Amino acid sequence: MPEVYPFEVAEDDAGKRLDVFLSEEIEEFTRSFIQKLIAGGLASVNRAPARASYRVKPRDLVELQVPEPEGLKLEGEPIPLDVYYEDSDVIVVNKPRGMVVHPAEGNYSGTLVHALLAHCKDLSGINGITRPGIVHRLDKDTSGLIVAAKNDFAHLDLARQFKDRLITRRYLALVHGRVKEQSGAVDAPIGRDPRDRQKMAVVMKNGKHAVTGYRVLRRFQDYTWLELKLETGRTHQIRVHLSFIGHPLVGDQKYGPARSHFNLNGQFLHAAVLGFSHPRKGTRIELEAPLPGELAAVLQKLTPEDTEPPGE
Repeated sequence: MPEVYPFEVAEDDAGKRLDVFLSEEIEEFTRSFIQKLIAGGLASVNRAPARASYRVKPRDLVELQVPEPEGLKLEGEPIPLDVYYEDSDVIVVNKPRGMVVHPAEGNYSGTLVHALLAHCKDLSGINGITRPGIVHRLDKDTSGLIVAAKNDFAHLDLARQFKDRLITRRYLALVHGRVKEQSGAVDAPIGRDPRDRQKMAVVMKNGKHAVTGYRVLRRFQDYTWLELKLETGRTHQIRVHLSFIGHPLVGDQKYGPARSHFNLNGQFLHAAVLGFSHPRKGTRIELEAPLPGELAAVLQKLTPEDTEPPGE
């Protein structure tokens, strides 16, 4: 069965071409891939076939069908999981750095989904065969807490909480440079980088609303230790926003310095806190995971004489 992506067009999106609208809404797909799907008759507006050039209108119901990858059959793999919470509806795990969340081109084994299938057996099917149970994602080299749904009821409720911004997500990050303000927020829209479609960027014209709050935990001579709070959840949001304000993540060669720092593979970013209301019980669940050893070791290399306590 194909995976169906349904959207209702908001006032702010009125007048956009259908292919542009869909490429902004489904950020993991390139515009050229979406255009191929539309050309194949897999897009509709108000239940009627539509062309890529169609200009969407407020309250239009847009649906895109994405066929399952041919020949792909997912099977569980006995990969150890660091489980922080689990019951019959949800499971929360502490994802290690270097693990991809779900299968995609170039990563057809060893993903979090493969590990979950071996551990749980029962995962929601809303996101199709390649993403069972997956409600949200973390980048490959971002460690930390992620929740998966074991049934469609839990999946739909968690998705609603994400949409309504009822999920608590706090991250720990080490960035280049000394952040001057003790706290603040980056409020800048994010979309595909017009110069490099493999990257995201702050895009003022057609970008999606994105806000990242930050608080300085400690300043070092050439770095700053931050706590970050996501108010929205765009692809690569933290990485793009921090690069935009001139303080890219240490180790982020995609959005920061090209050379490696502290021999890190990937960005210094950890999803430390995750909070949500249990889909069935309604009780609030708040979980916290410490920094992985590799990242904690980097902080230890920044000696006390290079530091100063944060301001009030």
